[in-house]
Formats: sequence, structure tokens, C-alpha cells
Amino acid sequence: MVDIYYIEDDPQIADIVKEFLEQKSFQVTICTTLVQARQAFDMHAPALVLLDWNMPDGRGDSLCRWIRGSFRELPIIFLTVRGDAGDIVSGFEQGADDYVVKPFELEVLYSRITALLRRSGHTAGPYLTCGGIRIDQNRRVVTLPLPGTSCTDSLPSLERHSEIPLTATEYELLLYLMQNKGRTVTREQILAQVWDVNGNYVNNNTLTVAMKRLRDKLGSPSCIKTIRSVGYRMEDTL
Repeated sequence: MVDIYYIEDDPQIADIVKEFLEQKSFQVTICTTLVQARQAFDMHAPALVLLDWNMPDGRGDSLCRWIRGSFRELPIIFLTVRGDAGDIVSGFEQGADDYVVKPFELEVLYSRITALLRRSGHTAGPYLTCGGIRIDQNRRVVTLPLPGTSCTDSLPSLERHSEIPLTATEYELLLYLMQNKGRTVTREQILAQVWDVNGNYVNNNTLTVAMKRLRDKLGSPSCIKTIRSVGYRMEDTL
């Protein structure tokens, strides 16, 4: 199921759009403030964003810049009453892919969403996140928040995150754990997926060493759990 974040502070509009899109088999998460949206992004990156311009704690164009800074290919659609030519041009300049002016027809919005997802070619989204760790699957880049920053900081996203250099094996190990976030994967499953898929026989000690190195590079994140005598699990932490 394709998931969408809808950044909108009007509950009536948000509920109507959410109900309609979920009937079309989308999963819609509503964020009523910019801070709430940034917190949601630190937990999970959706496949597409619907974004209002006027929010109670700031302007949607600032969030658009923030999103585009780290999630370069994530589709963004402005959904707003601000329909002046200058506002529309500004929205695209801040990184939006489309701009829909209220009031709008729900079927038209649906058509624009599906067209944008089709053009982007990422119906499931290229980004994985957990506990502040982010993977850009297209670029094979892993980033972490800089020390002392939080999701409420006003710095652009790229300035708030640093790239973590990983070996190919470490990247594949982290990717497999992220793809199975919330589920316990056994040591045998990891060995088969990360190593044996390439025809390389390894033992349990190889996984232990690789996991230690990965954890060290990521700053010993609490979101990677060791399930004793079984394997590992990644889960978001509060």
C-alpha cells in the first residue's frame, strides 16, 4: 500500500481527503503542524507528500525546502488556497512537483497523485528511516542527524545530517534490517540474504563482527535490537 503524508491543519478538509484516498487504497497520515510532520519524517519517509501552505506553526514552503534537502526525489504536491501566480511559482521554486489550488475535485487530485507516482517510478518510495537513520536506496547513501540537532531545528535537512560511509556488506546488512523494520530476523536469514545470496559461505562470527562494526559507525543506535539466541530487529524508538 502506498503511503502519503498530508500536512493540513483544517480537520474537515484533511478527513475528506484522507477518506477518499484510502478508498483508493492509499494509506494517509495527517500531520496538523510542521513540527509534527518533521517528527513523522524522522520515523518514516512516505511515498508522496500533500502539503498546505499556511500552517499554524509556519509556512509550508519552508517544510518543502526541508523535505527536498534530504529526500531529493520524494514527490511533493502543494494543496492550498494560495493560487496567485507568484505563490505557484514560489512553490515550484521551493521544490514542489505539482500545485493544486483549493477548492479542487477529489478525482482530479487522485489523477495528479497517480500521474506523479507513475512519473517518479517510486510507488513504494526510495527512502527508509528508523531512529534517525536514513537510507536513500537510489543513491545508496546512509545519513544520521548531526549531534545536538533535532527535528524542530530550522536548518535545511542536508545541513542537519551527515553521510555515514559504509562498506557494501554493512550497507546490505542495514538495508535488510530496515526493510524488515518491526520484525525479528534470524541470524540464519541475515546470513542467507546478505552473504549466501552471492554464493559466499560465512559463519555466525562473520555476522557478529559485521554487526559490531555497523553499530559502531552508526553510534550504537538503540533502534537496532539484539534478540538473544535468535537474531536482530530494528524498531523506532521514542
